Amino acid sequence: MSLMKKLQRQKKHIVRDGEKPAAKKVEAPKEIRHWETWRAAGAELFEFEGEYCITRETHHPLDTLHGLYTFSEAQKTIAQWSSFSGHHPLSAKGFHPSDLYFFDIETTGLSGSGSVIFLLGTARIHDHQVTVKQFFLPSPGNETALYAKFLQETDYTTLVTYNGKSFDWPQVKSRHTFVRERVPALPAFGHFDLYHASRRLFKHTMDSVKLVNVEKEHLGLERVNDVPGHLAPIIYFDFIDRGDPEGVLQVMKHNERDILSLITLYTHISRLVLDEEGGSDDQTTLEVGKWFEASGNRAAAKESFQNAAKSSRDDVALDAAFRLAMQLKKEHSFEEAVQLFTRVRQAGADRSIEAAVELAKLYEHKWKDVPMAARETKWALQQKQENPAVEAALLHRLCRLEKKLSK
Repeated sequence: MSLMKKLQRQKKHIVRDGEKPAAKKVEAPKEIRHWETWRAAGAELFEFEGEYCITRETHHPLDTLHGLYTFSEAQKTIAQWSSFSGHHPLSAKGFHPSDLYFFDIETTGLSGSGSVIFLLGTARIHDHQVTVKQFFLPSPGNETALYAKFLQETDYTTLVTYNGKSFDWPQVKSRHTFVRERVPALPAFGHFDLYHASRRLFKHTMDSVKLVNVEKEHLGLERVNDVPGHLAPIIYFDFIDRGDPEGVLQVMKHNERDILSLITLYTHISRLVLDEEGGSDDQTTLEVGKWFEASGNRAAAKESFQNAAKSSRDDVALDAAFRLAMQLKKEHSFEEAVQLFTRVRQAGADRSIEAAVELAKLYEHKWKDVPMAARETKWALQQKQENPAVEAALLHRLCRLEKKLSK
């Protein structure tokens, strides 16, 4: 029987939300089935209080090219954060490249108390190589050994994940509660979540920012002979049934690729943020500026908006011009702000009504020019309105301005 047919037979064993596996006392076997296959793949056995887990470690030279960058380039880019001024959610300032733990898990289900983590993997960039460590659960009754070993080897102060805040970390916390009396407490952690970063920067070019899609579109990676992630639970239960690690080793390779791709993705996004020229396209440059703006780094945001405002794409240039004008207004550079607000308003762009309102505010409050403020407000009211609240606010403003004019 082929591996795929055997996997199909195991579908009924996948743990779904709300289901709990039957309690079963598991003792560490004296002899593991197919151990020679495990050993040939570089696996080792870790025993703890009568339980055991399987660990595997692989190494990659720094000159290894994974997508767009070598790991040596990744190391240099991470170190480049040390000269970055200001705040940013992905800033590694104050950390050595080896402080970052690139982390991913494989589970028997998407969520719920019945979902079990059967594989945890990390990667670190050392001075001369990248080291990937993987911790495998040979059966659900061995979680104490799994977490004892994992916590012994891992520091959560600087996790780098893909949707780890919403998925990986909550899963770890949930499973840890079952063994917390016998293993160390989960440490406090910092977190760089590249899923949210990818959504912010790439959603304008992609329908889905799944990691495999980001790899292909932005990282120069396309997987060949890779086990799809949705088959991982089936493969795991096939292993529980037969003990043959053939399929599991393929899942471990998939997990390793995921983790190494996190290094490449962190490098790529960091370069988009840190490079003076901004993003690889004008829209990305604008998105980087918006990210700086949301992070409170106004100086860096201003520079990105200045670059994006030169775009040949009107939608990008005008959005950037409006945001830059708002920055200049906060800096009391009112004349420059008016020029940009006027540019946006005259273009009849999406933000033209907002620009007219900002012009009206400046004319009324900065220069006490009520007729000009009224003119800008009337112009805004003449435009097609899709938001009743905006129209009501404009009518209220115009009414107040006309009262001033009548005095």
